[in-house]
This record gives sequence, structure tokens and C-alpha cells, in this order.
Amino acid sequence: MVSPGRNPEFTKQNNDIIIESVQKHPDRIKGLACFDAAWDGAPHETRRCIEAGLCGAGELAFYLSGIDKKALSCLDPVMAVLRDKGNLPCMIHTNEPVGHKYPGKTPITLEQIYRLAKTFPDNRIILAHWGGGIFFYNIMKKETKTTLKNIWYDTAASPFLYDSQIYDIAVNAGVADKVLFGTDFPLLPPGRYYKDIDNSNINSLQKEQILGKNAALLYA
Repeated sequence: MVSPGRNPEFTKQNNDIIIESVQKHPDRIKGLACFDAAWDGAPHETRRCIEAGLCGAGELAFYLSGIDKKALSCLDPVMAVLRDKGNLPCMIHTNEPVGHKYPGKTPITLEQIYRLAKTFPDNRIILAHWGGGIFFYNIMKKETKTTLKNIWYDTAASPFLYDSQIYDIAVNAGVADKVLFGTDFPLLPPGRYYKDIDNSNINSLQKEQILGKNAALLYA
């Protein structure tokens, strides 16, 4: 979904379009409320959208700062609304902190992503773009499994960023049930992702999980 930027009226119009689509096709579409998390109206907009039929918030992004202490402070009231409304998920823009530069890549660190998980341990959080790779640390013996227990990872932009073995690594890290199929469409067509998944070594059950079953459980 295109970010509504920092204009409150544009934000509401954008969310109203999502609400209308969900109301027309409630058995086919799940929608998230999108806004600038630094906007003082963000908590109210979150509540308004949920009460109108949306099932969470996202994609929320901090393109200039990364997820620093100020960003966490901005997220706090939004996360409180999501918990109050049934612990609905919040999708956060993340990206890998190394490698090539590209439009939309934020100055985020793995430490910031980890601190996000620790700050909101009771919220269900979706990290876009494989969470910057933080799921790898799920194999550590101490602390991280507990800290990352309520974290999900979407695959958006994966063909631009990773080889197909990223799916094998996710399975080996024990997060096959936490990977959500995301495409960033129309930036990339779904077929690019299907090809990568088919070129991986994951089994048919794991494919079904990633391609829909995990999302169905999260948004139930």
C-alpha cells in the first residue's frame, strides 16, 4: 500500500479506501490502517479504522530516523490501542542494515529492531522485508527466542534482496510458521516470489504456511 505521508486528510482518505474495500469484500480482504506514527492523531485513527473493520496497523515506517527512542515513543499509544482491540498486529517497515543502497532503505540497525520487540513484548508485530534478517538470531540459545516470540516476517521485496535459500534459512531458524507472503505489488509480481519459493528446498506444508496459512491464523 502506498504510504499516505504526513497529511492527516490524505491519511484518512487513504484508510477510507481500504475500509471501503474490506467492507465490500469481507471474505477476501483484510486491511491495515496506515499513517505517520509521529502524527498526534495516530492512536485515534488506529481506533477509528479498527472499529470500521480493519484488522491492525501498518505498514508504519520511520524512513529518516530508523526505529530510535523517539520512534518507539510514537509507537507506544498505537500499540496500546492494538492491544486493547484484541492484540491486533502492527506491521513495521524494516530493512537489512548492510549492503547496497536503494530508495526506501532506512538507517535502521538490528539492535533497534530487537529493541522494538523488547519494548512491545505483548504486541504481535510483523516486520516487513524479512525483518532485516533478525530472524537468524532465533537460533540463539538464550533470550532471543522469547524476545522474538510475537514477531512475524513478510517476504516483500525478497527477489530484489535475497537468494531463494532465504526460505531454507527461515525454516532452519525455526520461523516457518512466522513467515508471511508479501509482494510489494505492483513493484514486483507474485510470480517472482513463486519462482524463488519453488527453487528453495522447503516442503509443501511449509509452502502452504508461507503462502497463506500463517496469515490466515494471524488475521483470524
